[in-house]
Amino acid sequence: MEDNCVFCMIVEKKVPASLVYEDKHTIAFMDNHPVNEGHTLVIPKKHYATIYTLPERETARLCRVVKKVACEVKKAINPDGITISQQNERGAGQDVFHVHVHIIPRYAGQRMPRFEELKEEAREKLDCAAAKVRQHI
Repeated sequence: MEDNCVFCMIVEKKVPASLVYEDKHTIAFMDNHPVNEGHTLVIPKKHYATIYTLPERETARLCRVVKKVACEVKKAINPDGITISQQNERGAGQDVFHVHVHIIPRYAGQRMPRFEELKEEAREKLDCAAAKVRQHI
């Protein structure tokens, strides 16, 4: 774990998060700055800054959980589609340097905003969205 990594703090339950899923190796929680209701992040519990250093076994585990959670977000939120996004390094838009995958519910005709354009959502709304998704897992 990295001391100053907010995602590591979420894993250690030192920072609040609206949890969707957790197992021995991964955790999924609502993005605090969602594009739409149900915008979920999936991370490995062990700290890796980028996908370049993520071991193959961890990559496979992460991908399995991304698929599982994406399917459950689709059932719970019923968007027109799901965007799955993962950035590495500042030049690609990564702002938290702990590997994470975005699961973003999308709607027909909706443009994808830049992440820095998004506003922080109230914890109560995030908890509600997380509960909807957890019902399907």
